[in-house]
Formats: sequence, C-alpha cells, structure tokens
Amino acid sequence: MSNIKVKIRGVRGSFPVSDRNFLKYGGNTSCIEVQIGNNIIILDAGTGIVKSGDELVQKYITSAINPENRTDINSTILISHIHQDHLLGLTFFKPIHIKNSEITICGEGNKDQSLKENLSNLVFGKTFPLDLGSLACKLNIEDLPNKGSIVINKNGEKIISAVSPEENSENIVITFYKSYVHPQDGVMIYKISYNGKSLVYATDKECYFGGDKKFIKFAKNCDLLVHDSQYTTEDYLNPNSPKQGFGHSTFDMAIEIMKQTNAKQLLFFHYDPSYNDEKLDRIKELYCSQYKNVQMTYEGLEIDL
Repeated sequence: MSNIKVKIRGVRGSFPVSDRNFLKYGGNTSCIEVQIGNNIIILDAGTGIVKSGDELVQKYITSAINPENRTDINSTILISHIHQDHLLGLTFFKPIHIKNSEITICGEGNKDQSLKENLSNLVFGKTFPLDLGSLACKLNIEDLPNKGSIVINKNGEKIISAVSPEENSENIVITFYKSYVHPQDGVMIYKISYNGKSLVYATDKECYFGGDKKFIKFAKNCDLLVHDSQYTTEDYLNPNSPKQGFGHSTFDMAIEIMKQTNAKQLLFFHYDPSYNDEKLDRIKELYCSQYKNVQMTYEGLEIDL
C-alpha cells in the first residue's frame, strides 16, 4: 500500500490557459494534492484546486445518505506565496463553503500583514461576494515562521513549530523554509515526509550559479522533487526579453538540482503559459529520453511513493 499518494491538479505558472492546444498537459495554475491515509494536504491554491475540491465534496456526499453521518472534509492547504496564480482557485474550492469542513491554510505572513489579512484583502471581500467571516467551513489560517515544521499526528492534530523535529513513522512531518529568490517577498519551500518517504515542493524558485546550497541540503535524497521549470534556457537567456531575475528556473536548472540533491524522481512544474502541447512534447523528448527518472507534469498525473 502506498504511503504517499500524489495527484497533479494544476501545472501552469503566471496565469491559466484554456485552448485546444493546451489539453494534453493542462492549463490550470499551481496545485498538487497529497493524500496520506485520511489526511489531505494541498500544495498551493491555483485554479487546479477547484477540481480537487469538487472531488472531495463528491466523496463527502457519497460517504453517507444522511449529512450527519457523512465523513467530514479535513484538509490542509500550504501556500507557497501570495501571487495571484497560486491563489486564484481558493474561493471556488467547494469545501470552504460546506459547514462540515475543517480547512487549515498555512503560509507566511509578512511584517505588515498576516496571511489572514492578505487573503482577506486579495482574495475575498472586494474581489469575491463573500468575505472570510462569511465562509461556512471551520477555517484556520496559520502564519508560518521563516523556518520550521508542521507535525500532523495519527489523530490529525497539527502542531506548528519553528524547529524541525525528528521523523516519526506515525507522524506526517512537513518542514519548510523561506527562499528569497522570488520577487517580491520570497517563497516558501515545503517538504512532506512520512514513513521514510519524502516529497519536496519547490515552485517559483530561481536557481543560483552552481546550485542553491541551502535548498540542496534541504531536499537531499528526497523521493520526489517537484521543481519550478518555467522556461527553456533559450527563453531564459533571450537577449531581447531575458527572464533572469523573474524568480523562475529553467528545465536545465531543475535537472542540475535533481543531480545535486540526489532526488530519486523529478517532476518539471510551473510551465510558462505560452508553452503549448507541441512545445512541451519537444521538451519531453529532449529531457525524458536522457533521464529515466524525469517526468513532465500533466493534470491528472498520479504518483505513489
């Protein structure tokens, strides 16, 4: 039986795309669903989270005829940063509109505003018919320190700490730290570990010359590395429209990080919205034929760890 079940819900960066030339890989923005036992952990709330929420609600409805007997929805959403492509689907995540749901949203606040204040101002209220206080679910919004962990024990209880605990086979351990390579306010990098397996989620992360040594140590020997791969090297270095400093990596950078971390498997992620199926097929042919442990992400891809 799989320890960690991963399902890709959204693969794009910047903005969602809807076109017949983008059907193979998908057009939704960043979202990955992770299931460990009865625990649902969702990485980012781009438009891909909508489908995840639809399926969670369907399971809730079919769990029993009478609502009082149904299995409640309990999920944790980890926000990498508050740029719009990583939040666009949150208001349409159906479990937040169901009374028998408990949703915990974790991410970094900043010196001026908490995560709750940021979500209230950016996503709800003025830009949506409901504000945070009007949502039906039991909602917990937690500010994370710049470095630390979230421990989910066998009873589903969540403990947030500024330290990284030792792994315990009965606990889900989510470690994280803030990387400053993405403008304007950086990005949270997450690692989910359970029963000897680990997944590292590193979106919107540009690489340094020679590799990001802090990240390499953090992700060392992980089972699955999901790494930002927004640009080809040609686009990244294009003299007419260079992408250096935009906070995103190339496919070549992701490959190099895979090698330096000794990751067992790499998923390219956060594709530029202009890259259609034809272009991504060419990229797949170039890299996946060379490296057997490298995959292109696409919506609906499922991986068991």
